[in-house]
Parts: sequence; C-alpha cells; structure tokens
Amino acid sequence: MPETTEIDFRGDAITVVRTLREAGHVAYFAGGCVRDALLGLAPKDYDVATDAPPARVRELFRKTQAVGQAFGVILVRIGKSVIEVATFRTDGVYADGRHPTEVRFTTAEEDAERRDFTINGLFFDPVDGRVIDFVGGQADLQNRVLRAIGDPAKRFEEDHLRMLRAVRFAARFDLAIEPATADAIKRDAALLTRISGERIADELRRMLTPATRSRAYRDLWSLGLIGHALNLRVPAGTSLNEKRSLLLALEDADAGFPIALLFALIDARWHAAGQKHDILGNLTPAELPKMVSHARRTLKLSNLETDEMIAAARIGHTLLNAREWPVALLKRSLAHPSSRSMRALLRALSGTGVASERIQTIEGKLDAFRNIDCAPTPLLTGDDLVSAGFHPGPAFKKTLDLVYDAQLEDRIGTKDEAMAMARAHL
Repeated sequence: MPETTEIDFRGDAITVVRTLREAGHVAYFAGGCVRDALLGLAPKDYDVATDAPPARVRELFRKTQAVGQAFGVILVRIGKSVIEVATFRTDGVYADGRHPTEVRFTTAEEDAERRDFTINGLFFDPVDGRVIDFVGGQADLQNRVLRAIGDPAKRFEEDHLRMLRAVRFAARFDLAIEPATADAIKRDAALLTRISGERIADELRRMLTPATRSRAYRDLWSLGLIGHALNLRVPAGTSLNEKRSLLLALEDADAGFPIALLFALIDARWHAAGQKHDILGNLTPAELPKMVSHARRTLKLSNLETDEMIAAARIGHTLLNAREWPVALLKRSLAHPSSRSMRALLRALSGTGVASERIQTIEGKLDAFRNIDCAPTPLLTGDDLVSAGFHPGPAFKKTLDLVYDAQLEDRIGTKDEAMAMARAHL
C-alpha cells in the first residue's frame, strides 16, 4: 500500500496527554478542538492543557519550542504534528485591552473561568473519554447559545477583540448571542478602536466568508460594531437597510474577502450619510481610491486585496457608464483577473435594485463570450515595434492598446496586419 501523508493530529495529541499523565500530571484536550468535536465537526488542530509548568513540559518532550513560555505555552513536536501545550493559568491585568501583563499557573477550573466563551471553556479527557465542564459550555452548545464566561463586561474589557470573536463564533456555529453578552458588546463597542487594524482585519477575513458573512454582517450592525470595525463614523443607532445592502445581496460563492469588504465599506458610508445619495457614488473614480486607501491604512490590507477592490469596482463602473459595449471592452473586462469580483459587484447592485435592467443587458453581453478565449496572446508587442525602428514613448501603449482591441474584435488576424495598423497609427 502507498505510504499515507495524512497527519494523525488526534493520535499525536493523545500521546502528549498520555506522556504528561504518566509523569503524574493532569492533562486534557482544551478549547476549540473539544467544541468542534461536540458539534460533530472535525477539529483542525488539538491543544493540550496541563498542570505541568512550561519547564517540566520541555523536560518531558524531546522536541519543543517556547512560543509563549511566560504565558505557559510550549509547542511540542511529536510525530508529524505540532501540538500546543499550555499550562493551566489565570490572567492578571489586561493593560492594553488584548494581553495580560502577567499570569499565574493554577488549576483546570480557574483556567476555564479566564477563557472567553463557555463553548471554548471545555476540556476533554481522551484517556477516560469524558468532558470536563466547569462553565456550562455543553448546555450552551446544546441550546445553540453563545455566552461569555462570568461577567461579559469584564471579559470584553480584558480583551476587546473578543467582541468580534463573538460575532464570528455565533455566525460560524449558528448560535444566538445570549442577551447579557450582546448588551455588553453594545455598551463596549467603542473599545474596539484600541485594537490594531491588522487584528481586526484578520477577524473580518474569517467572518466575511460565503458561508457566514450574511449572519456575521447583520450582527456587526445590530451590535453597533460596524463603524468601529471599519474605522468609519457611523452614527449611533444607525440600522442596516437590508433591502439596499450590497453585502447581503452578495450571493456569489466565489467572491472573496476583498469584494465583501468593499461592499461593507460602501454600505457603511452610504448608511452613515443617511442613505441620501446614490450608492453608486462610492464607486466613482474620484471616491473609490480614497475609500480603499483609508481601508488599507487603517486595516493594514495587502496590496493584492486593495488592488482587487479597486480593479473590480473600476471595471464595473466603466461597464455601467459605457454608452455602448464594444467587443474589445467586454473581452478585456472578462480577461481581467478581477472579472469574477466585478461580476459579483454587478449582480449585487442589481439585487439591491440599482440599474437592474442595464446590468441585465451587460450580463447578457458578457455571457455571450463564455466559451471564447478573451485574452489571446497579442499579435504585436513593444519589442516588435522597437525592432521595426520605432522609439519607445508615450504613444507606444496607446498604439498597442488600439491594435489589441482590433485583434479582440477580429478586425485583424495576423502579425503583418497588426504591424500595418501600428505603422499607420504611429
């Protein structure tokens, strides 16, 4: 039989637990892997919690790496797996709204009580096959409830990012956010501005996925988090107009985070302005770069993400405002790397009632090229022009674009014809 490359994370994690137990320590599976297993999902990784101090963990295992020894976290390399082993702890003061200034190693029960939500505060003993639940997480999972452990206000004051995590978990697992937990988020939503844009963007990437984005987006609005998450001024009490929301109209499974974020930005700006102007105003060449540039700075977005946002919107804006749709324009639009996002944008606009008839016409014209190569190799390049004796200059690009448009529209079909057109133009 061929050798399998699948990594047995669970088996390796059990080995870690057994090793700790045989050395006289308490050790359990902890957190997300327990939650996922109880929900019938396959855990992506396994974390182990133990009463063994970090130094003792490093004594018991040959290959280790201290990634947060001061917080009791050691990576154990065993088999082909990397298992995170954390010592039971209770946290001190959270001075920066994200990390504790100090920790104290303690018992499993106190460790559970310092975690964020009851569904994440569960332990599992893989040796005896039993769940250890100090915080009522099993009942909340059964009742489909997301509840902060202990005092919700204290949990969010300790770590402000937990407010976004609440939205993500509720959307991912289809849980109702318990009223006291929801009320605490509404009261403390402004604390989110203390968190780095990079961390906020990471949470948004994970929640604005096709499977969860509609639910997550509604919660961001209903809990008063949307303006703070996007670093935009959205007046308190502003509610989401679901019938005119671009993001809620985004049904394309292929549409990724950049286009979802673009729609969230457009929605938020439009709602913040009282829904008075045309929502297409945020897609104009004058407004779009400013909006995306602001998001790039505040959320620390990558160039690839912002380039896709701008390209998709610009192509969509060009098609929407064209007096006619020549073949070259349609083919260039379809050949662009952001064409899928562009089409998702058009369909979402149509779904909100914006330019529906015009978009239907554009969609029909684009569909006519479904099985056609819209990006053939150019018959003529800049090197060809240089070889023909022309000097590079501003006219080169315009000439090459003119020739390529003719090629896309089948007005020329050979290199000689392309060169003849270029000579005439130059």
